[in-house]
Amino acid sequence: MMEVFKKWYRRYLQEEESILLLLLLLVGTVLLVTIGDIMAPVLAAVVLAYLVQGVANVLQRTGLPQWLGFTLAFIIFIGAFFGVILGLLPLVWRQLVALAGEVPRMLEQGRQLLAVLPAQYPELFSQEQLNQVVAAAQVEVAGFGQRLVTRTLAGIPGFLTVTVYLVLIPIMVFFLLKDRQQITNWLTSFLPPRRPLLTRIWAEMNVQFSNYARGKMVEIIIVGAASYVAFTWLGLNYAALLALLVGLSVIIPYIGAFLITIPILMVTFFQWGLGGEFYVVMAVYIVIQILDGNVLVPLLFSEAVNLHPVAIIIAVLFFGGIWGLWGVFFAIPLATLIKAVINAWPTREVEPEAIQGD
Repeated sequence: MMEVFKKWYRRYLQEEESILLLLLLLVGTVLLVTIGDIMAPVLAAVVLAYLVQGVANVLQRTGLPQWLGFTLAFIIFIGAFFGVILGLLPLVWRQLVALAGEVPRMLEQGRQLLAVLPAQYPELFSQEQLNQVVAAAQVEVAGFGQRLVTRTLAGIPGFLTVTVYLVLIPIMVFFLLKDRQQITNWLTSFLPPRRPLLTRIWAEMNVQFSNYARGKMVEIIIVGAASYVAFTWLGLNYAALLALLVGLSVIIPYIGAFLITIPILMVTFFQWGLGGEFYVVMAVYIVIQILDGNVLVPLLFSEAVNLHPVAIIIAVLFFGGIWGLWGVFFAIPLATLIKAVINAWPTREVEPEAIQGD
């Protein structure tokens, strides 16, 4: 047993940089599990800094000076940031409240639709079972409303915290961009001067993360905007709310598109029933999903590292389970990091004579 352990140690941990890399991975995992929620605003600022830097790079390629490109990119970011906070979110909130008010009517309409089942299929459904289902649904809705009010009142301190974050995040984005070289030099000062493995992994991950963050944000905007235009044109209720959900659903590969289909089906059905409008809305939604998966994603993420769908789903489940929504968003970059570490991990061939000599 000891010889097997020695051989494994000599093969994978003989290099000094391997120990350092393993230590960094362990520290990062511990921080992610323990204080991941506290670090979420900092990571949000990092993601936004990547986005602003991408806009600044585009402006600089047009011939603008570096300082002017950075200034214009930051002004665009501030306008978009507070435009979403002050414009889109209140609209979505109003539609969410309106949808909550429509729930009792939807329940009554659903009860009327279910009332015909005992007569048509007496061997499968009974009136008693139908009454139990309706009563359970009413109790669940009432409990949900009570929990919503309770959480709203208890969430006032959390609302104040979010307000503070809304002020701090733009400030952090500004300094992350302005002093990024100083921050990078300070962080690398804790590492050994000679670090080829870490340098190679960082270079790969920097490119992958920037491509993923910018591509994902562009995908969210395009899919959400296209959904909003389509739903509004078709006259679907709660178009802004549903379009926002469709846009955010692209964060979760494969799973998000399936989950968001359920509320779109329900809203469309209770608005029009199984008529022609229902099938038109669903056809348009399916077309948006097909164009997103087969045109937009290959175009935006052509430079990303290919990961097997099973690996992506496992990464989403694992990191989402330990880190919530942020874990879901960063699941693919973190999975790419793990793949890059595995591919770049230094190994040393160990001769059997070396172990026997020990």
